[in-house]
Order: sequence, then structure tokens, then C-alpha cells
Amino acid sequence: MSEVTKRILVTGGTGLVGRAIEKVVADGEGRPDEEWIFVSSRDADLTSSSETKALFERHKPTHVIHLAAMVGGLFKNIRSNLDFWRTNIHINDNVLHTAHESGVQKVVSCLSTCIFPDKTTYPIDETMIHNGPPHSSNFGYSYAKRMIDVQNRGYSEQHGRRFTAVIPTNVFGPHDNFNIEDGHVLPGLIHKVYLAKQSGSALTVWGTGKPRRQFIYSLDLARLFLWVLREYDEVEPIILSVGEEDEVSIREAAEAIAEAMEFRGELVFDTTKSDGQFKKTASNAKLRRYLPGFQFTPFRKAVKETCAWFNANYASARK
Repeated sequence: MSEVTKRILVTGGTGLVGRAIEKVVADGEGRPDEEWIFVSSRDADLTSSSETKALFERHKPTHVIHLAAMVGGLFKNIRSNLDFWRTNIHINDNVLHTAHESGVQKVVSCLSTCIFPDKTTYPIDETMIHNGPPHSSNFGYSYAKRMIDVQNRGYSEQHGRRFTAVIPTNVFGPHDNFNIEDGHVLPGLIHKVYLAKQSGSALTVWGTGKPRRQFIYSLDLARLFLWVLREYDEVEPIILSVGEEDEVSIREAAEAIAEAMEFRGELVFDTTKSDGQFKKTASNAKLRRYLPGFQFTPFRKAVKETCAWFNANYASARK
């Protein structure tokens, strides 16, 4: 048997991406020299430096995948920009600094495409993160996530640390937050379609349905996280996304969900609700230079699998 030489601590380990990584590792992508530890907010309050240090002392990780964050959909962000800023700044600083003080060999943090400038050219790439303010709707979350990149550079230059970050586009899959008010667009739509089907009513989609997004299936993202942890050695972030040609409109996403859930009712677009950013097309050219042959799960297949999981787990998933 191989000796365990990597103890990998995953913060936010019970969320959407953490559960996906856990499944991919359990399904055969893990290696004999790796021990995986998935923790959640029940294990430690990462806004507390003392609790963060105690967590690291307890598990003694050699590597960290940092997923923990205060997250939410468009309308929750608009209401609580200051809370998103303060909470995420505390979490990120505690995790990165404790990792540094503990001698962790590598940290991979998770950013988001919403950190990019609102007014920019497309497609966006990794060099453009700090070129201007993010969209005003979620500036608190966006700036807090940008600061991870600043800290990673600092730890590299001052201490030689191998801390980096990935930038996924819109992630979805099993174990997502399906809350209609506070969740992201795709899981929110899945829940709405479920309820509309139960009640025999029309499906109301917030906004015009015209904004376009790149969606990445959580299990695909999990496989890419393992590659970044093991193989990617740059401090600069890397965008993890399907290609520009795979971008879909919110209308197309709603139609894919309706098809997967066998919903036959009417689709209505409530144009009194905000659309948010019209598009934030990201280039995955850097990823393709490293992994030209990586196969993403087709969007409709991934939507179908996610809807099937939601239907099978409705009692817990709807909360």
C-alpha cells in the first residue's frame, strides 16, 4: 500500500463543489497517497482566526482546496454587499494566513467570473481581473474574491508559497442551493419548474431571458480541481469553463430544464426583474493549452442529471 503523503483539507466541503470533489474522489479519481478531509461551517467558523487555527492543528493538512465562502444569487448580493465583503475577507485571510503559518504546500482557492470588470471587452481572460470595477450588483463579494489573487501573489513573492486560484464560470449540479430567492439562476429555475409542474401553473422566469452564461457541471469542475491541485504550478489564476461557443441564454437554460423535467406549461418572462450582467463570456484558452482533450459533459445531459437528483432528493434539496 502507498503511504499517505498528501493530506488535503477541503473547506466548504459540504457545498456544491465540495460534494462534487468528494464524489469524483470516491468514484476512482483519488490516489492512494492522498487523504481527503472535507469540512464545513459545523467544523469551524472560518471568520474566527482561532477556530481556523484549531482546525488546521487538528487535521494538519499538506494541501488545501479553499471553497468556503458566503455566497448567494443576484438579489441576495444586491441587498447585502457589505456583509458579503466583510465575511469573505475574514474567511479568506484566515484560511490563507493559517495555511502559510502551518507550512501548507499548496492552496487552491475558488474565485468567480463575477470578479471581472463590468465594463470590459469579451472574451475575458485571466489577465483582466483588476482592470476596472466589477458590476455594482455584487461588488462586495467580487472585491473580496479579487483580494485572494492579491494575497496569493503576496505569499508567493514574500514567502515562496504555491498558492493559486481557479475561476469557474456558473457552476451547477447535485447538492446545489435550490432556494428560489437566494440561489443562483439554474438551481432556482429547476425548483421553479418543479413547483409550476406540481401546481399546473406557468413558469415565471425573472428578467428578459436574454442574458447569456457559460455553465459548468460540478462534476466536470471537480475533475479539473484535482488536476489544478496536482499539476498546475502558476500563481496566476486559471479560468475553468466550457468554451465560448457553449454559452447559453437564460431562456435556453429554462427550456432545457423544462424539457428535462417534462414540464409542458407556458414560460413567462417577468421583465420588471433585473437581468444583472448581460454577459460575462470567459475564454478557456489557457485551460485548453494545458488540457486540449478535456471532455465537458454536454449541457442538456448535465441539466438532466441535476434535475433527476433534485427530484430524488426534493425534501432536503428545496431547503
